[in-house]
Amino acid sequence: MREIKNARIRNTMLGWEDHGIFTCMIDLDYDGEGQGFGGYALDKFNGERNEKSARHGTAYGLQFIMEICRVVGVEKWEDLKGKYVRADAEHVKVHRIGHITADKWFDPAELYTKATDAD
Repeated sequence: MREIKNARIRNTMLGWEDHGIFTCMIDLDYDGEGQGFGGYALDKFNGERNEKSARHGTAYGLQFIMEICRVVGVEKWEDLKGKYVRADAEHVKVHRIGHITADKWFDPAELYTKATDAD
C-alpha cells in the first residue's frame, strides 16, 4: 500500500556502484525504519562492459540530481544529509520524494518519460 511518510535523509551516495553504473542513493529514516530512494542509472552504456570509461553521462542523470536538490531545497548535494522530506512509498519502493512542507515533488518515472520523449 502506497503512503506518504515524513523522513529524514540519513545519508547519501553519489558515484559508481559495483557494476560500474553511475547512480545515487538517498537513505531515508522514518523514525527508526529505513528505506532507500535512488539506484537509477544516471549514465548510459557506451562501450566495453563493466568499465567506468565505457559509460557516459546523460541529461537525464544531471536533471535527476538537480531535481532532488531543488525539491529538498539545497544548493549542494552535500547539504542533503539531515534534511527532512516526504516520501511517497510502499514497502518495496519509494516512488517519489517531496519537499517537507511545500507542494514540490520529484518523480523519477515522470522525468524519464519527459527525457525519452525529448530524444
